[in-house]
Amino acid sequence: MARNIVVSQIDEPPIPRTPTEMVERKGIGHPDSVADGIAEAVSRELSRYYMKHYGRIFHHNTDQVEIVGGQSRPRFGGGIVLEPVYILLSGRATTMVDNERIPYRTIAVKAAHQQIKDNFPNIDPEEDITINCRIGQGSVDLRSVYDTQKSLANDTSFGVGYAPLSETERLVLETEKFMNGKLRFELKGLGEDVKVMGARIGQRIILTIAAAMVDRYLKDADEYLSLKEEIYNRIMDHGKKIIERDFELYINTADLPEQGVYYLTVTGLSMENGDDGSVGRGNRVNGLITPYRPMSMEAAAGKNPVTHVGKLYNLLSMKIAEDIMKEAGGDVEETRIRILAQIGHPIDRPLLASANLIMADGVPLSKVKGTIEGIVDNWLENVDKITEMLVEGSISVF
Repeated sequence: MARNIVVSQIDEPPIPRTPTEMVERKGIGHPDSVADGIAEAVSRELSRYYMKHYGRIFHHNTDQVEIVGGQSRPRFGGGIVLEPVYILLSGRATTMVDNERIPYRTIAVKAAHQQIKDNFPNIDPEEDITINCRIGQGSVDLRSVYDTQKSLANDTSFGVGYAPLSETERLVLETEKFMNGKLRFELKGLGEDVKVMGARIGQRIILTIAAAMVDRYLKDADEYLSLKEEIYNRIMDHGKKIIERDFELYINTADLPEQGVYYLTVTGLSMENGDDGSVGRGNRVNGLITPYRPMSMEAAAGKNPVTHVGKLYNLLSMKIAEDIMKEAGGDVEETRIRILAQIGHPIDRPLLASANLIMADGVPLSKVKGTIEGIVDNWLENVDKITEMLVEGSISVF
């Protein structure tokens, strides 16, 4: 049976040729990203446990993680955490297999601790964080759909993807990765809670960055301002490797040095002092928040990697769009993919798989239609590759 694949042309300019653009990325230390990271880590470890002991991944959705900010007293030279951050792990999991109870809460708490330990060196997961696991048994109807045939969608939902990224999107994405990668390890005063907002007005690109600084590595305001200038210079240099055009950069614009106001933290994370976070409020699966693009509001992090189409189809759409641009990039300027499932129906046969293409000038849709249909069909046939990447941890959902 042929899959419901519809390839069509849309007549509008690609994003880079529109008058304006806005792009946001919440860094790995933003409270919403912390929640996403923990939710996905819990799902990944549960999946690995199920596979190791039973040879298959059982039903679970651990996408309900809440970060409740603590209290701190930052000061130059080193402050203290006054009240720990509270993290609630919620959601559903398979808790019994063959009358044997699974240590799902122990797995979840260990995964959360490890996620924090691996990514945030300035916070003590034992002293500065309290974790409460309230994950419970899943609903009967969803477990029935899941357990009888793993290839059936457990939700009526859709996924969205597009390609290629614009210059603004690439600059925003790669700037945060640079800050939370090489730059953070070289400049210890830079924390992990980074948010990058990009705006393009005509040909003018402006980046506004909020970057938490770690107080113990800065003895006074002069060192703070010096570090801020160093970060500015390093980002400007790195940005030239990402895009060719010039851009403007502003860092910690709420600082008021004359009043002694600085973005100073004890741990490098704003969640230490009242900033809360939730799964699904941050980046989409391509790592960005893009109000000028088609987006799904699905909270992908923590959803089960086998049947939850809200997770799988968003990642699948992104991969399809990227492959289309690789294969037909000279003929296609922009690709938008949307895939819709019906609960209880096979995942590899969605109700609709739609590919909207912005064609290059003078190129007819007929030239690439067959190629596009083949790419979509091949990815749907091999949707289990997305599951493998998720369990391996080789693909990000935020």
